[in-house]
Amino acid sequence: MKHCIIFVGLDVHKDSIDIALADDGRNGEIRFYGTIGGDLDSLDKAIRKFRRSGVELRFVYEAGPCGYEIYRHLTAQGFHCDVIAPSMTPKKSGDRIKTDRRDSLSLARLYRAGELTPVYVPREDDEAMRDLVRGRGDAINAARKARQRLSAFILRHGFRYSGRKAWSVAHLRWLAGIKMPHPAQQITLQEYIHSIEENSERVDRVTEQILQLIPAWRMAPVVVAFQALRGVAAIVAATMVVEIGDLRRFENPRQLMAYLGLVPSENSSGQTTKRGGITKTGNSHARRALIEAAQTYSFPAKVSRELRKRQEGLSREIKAISWKAQVRLCGRFRKLMAKGKNRNRTVTAIARELSGFMWAIAKEVPMPA
Repeated sequence: MKHCIIFVGLDVHKDSIDIALADDGRNGEIRFYGTIGGDLDSLDKAIRKFRRSGVELRFVYEAGPCGYEIYRHLTAQGFHCDVIAPSMTPKKSGDRIKTDRRDSLSLARLYRAGELTPVYVPREDDEAMRDLVRGRGDAINAARKARQRLSAFILRHGFRYSGRKAWSVAHLRWLAGIKMPHPAQQITLQEYIHSIEENSERVDRVTEQILQLIPAWRMAPVVVAFQALRGVAAIVAATMVVEIGDLRRFENPRQLMAYLGLVPSENSSGQTTKRGGITKTGNSHARRALIEAAQTYSFPAKVSRELRKRQEGLSREIKAISWKAQVRLCGRFRKLMAKGKNRNRTVTAIARELSGFMWAIAKEVPMPA
């Protein structure tokens, strides 16, 4: 019997899945199968109906709030399945009609044509660590918004802090000494202060849990190796690993830089070449962590006491890469600033090169199975 392939496009929602089928070949038929329930049992029942001998099924759906449950369910049964990036899906500029049926048909057609970009699907234990790291990020955002609300509240009532640094011990004592003109406003002030304290404690708790779980994680050797770099402490290193996974899956560091959205955008035509800001595609969590780490390279190259402690037990090759990164990036930071470059652009350029050094370190670490 002749082997053939059917490409299955799934438009996945919480309570429904729209299915479209595309036969193999450029002129193969593309048809809408129907709408089923959003649970896995409904999906299995539908697969049994259109599955037949001698036919290979290849599934695709867009990454979204439903996660990777369908991907893991299908791959466990031996099916080929890809999860694709919605932002990278080609769309016609004049097409203003969007329905679930059309989306599933478009997925099947584009998947057959090879026009879709799959995303990296983490293992379940890696995804668990990613959830914890992202939970810490959410806690930091909540703490920042709580501070902004309190600052706006006291400013609206004419209180201005004259000290040097906000949210220091002296600032918190000053906040505790504020007397509002009305009891209701005093209660409001105190509730805002309590909110800040609760969110700060939450950040500390989650951070401590991350540090405790890293040693038992299979990716711990990579996290430890990344900490050999200046500015890359445990949280930044863990963020890079949970968001990107195995950096060695990129053939060269340029691919990693493009994945992180740290390369310049371009709009060139004919003899005209125009380059703009960075593309900001790919993983924004990892990009922000790199930007944070790149700030430390504004100071002269030096192996501090803390950095030396993080490098204990690491190989000579990893330490050499770390020192090479410091000499290169600290010097580049200084030169770019001396040329009058904007600091944010300079930090972005340093973050781009820092990702390349992380790729080189990942090549030196035996990746666990």
